[in-house]
Amino acid sequence: MRIAVWHNLPSGGGKRALYDHVSGLVARGHHIESWCPPTADQEFLPIGDLVLEHIVPLDTFDPLDTIGRLSWRGVVARLSGGGMLIPASLKAMDRHSQGCAQEMDHGRFDVVLAGSSQLVAVTGLARYVRGPALLYLQEPYRPLYEAMPRLPWPALDGPEGFQLSAVRDRLQDAIWVRGLRIQARQELAGVRAYDRVLTNSYFSRESMLRAYGIDAAVCYLGVDTERYKNMGLARKRLVVGIGAFVLQKQVEVVIEAVAQVSSPRPALAWIGNWKDPHYLRQLVELAERRGVAFTPYVGITHQEVVRVLNEAAVMAYAPRLEPFGYAPLEAAACGLPVVAQAEGGVRETVIDGETGLLVGNHSELHLALERILNDEVLARRMGAAARRRAESTWTLSAATDRLESHLVDLVEGKRGSEGADLEQ
Repeated sequence: MRIAVWHNLPSGGGKRALYDHVSGLVARGHHIESWCPPTADQEFLPIGDLVLEHIVPLDTFDPLDTIGRLSWRGVVARLSGGGMLIPASLKAMDRHSQGCAQEMDHGRFDVVLAGSSQLVAVTGLARYVRGPALLYLQEPYRPLYEAMPRLPWPALDGPEGFQLSAVRDRLQDAIWVRGLRIQARQELAGVRAYDRVLTNSYFSRESMLRAYGIDAAVCYLGVDTERYKNMGLARKRLVVGIGAFVLQKQVEVVIEAVAQVSSPRPALAWIGNWKDPHYLRQLVELAERRGVAFTPYVGITHQEVVRVLNEAAVMAYAPRLEPFGYAPLEAAACGLPVVAQAEGGVRETVIDGETGLLVGNHSELHLALERILNDEVLARRMGAAARRRAESTWTLSAATDRLESHLVDLVEGKRGSEGADLEQ
């Protein structure tokens, strides 16, 4: 097949998913070209290393318009009064989408495979391409629909009397809400224009059903089980976590849990590809107060990541409503059991009592960690089961199979419908 890819992704799990998808499809002989705006991350797993990538300008775009809009990285700033994606930037993105669609149509591609955008979860690309279009969407733009830490739709109490500051606040809120409504409306129109929408978990599927009213199909991702593997190293009394150093990963919850584990208290290593410096300082201070030996690793190599996963005894995982989460699968591939809060996509990747332990709330995390840390037989049994499941279900080859079947079905279905139209 000739496949046109579009994305506007920062570094992180979404970019890795797209990189693995493109890599797997190229290995199977499909011709792929990619389109993206300059705002897409070009350093982390560059798609341009795999295929020809067209970087299409995003005219009139001003980064200051999007302060606090870069997914979870800027949520706190935005909800505390940070920037808003103004209508001018939405229009610029729409013009960018039209330009990409024209180039894709000129190239006579069989299908368009679109990824997410860090500015708006879904752009209007599918409204402009002529052929079939498939969207792989990790999650809706969560700050529009979830309290992170509060919903973005302001509701001020009426002032007791005339207050100039209250009038100003109401005017600011009115402008802010108008921008949010335009973004939500365009996002909804964009997602409904696709012929098929895929997502990473049943949890994400339900999130899209609530946000957009659409029936997305679950197309599970995978991990490289050749790179993530059990190296047979001696396991230490060490808890490990993986995730960016941002509020949504709730690293402080894990620090508190480790602090409650009975003596000898384990050390905690945390691996992240990105950090909020202020949040990281708070974590270091919390660990010192709670007496936890805390080692943060920022931007370390893949080899170092695998080494730490092979030295740890258990992974702790407690992000807020993570839609899928690569970390538990990376741990599983390395033969490491996972202790996790039972919410979001982790309920589909960790089998409670078999490959790890799922707990109902944060207050139970330390008990589950303690159970695995104090029972080497249980830890080895769960780690071995996790590796077997990674090899049987979560390989990159299996993930490519799942995506490829959707693409083929969509293209063949489109051709079949065009043939029926010609017969009529």
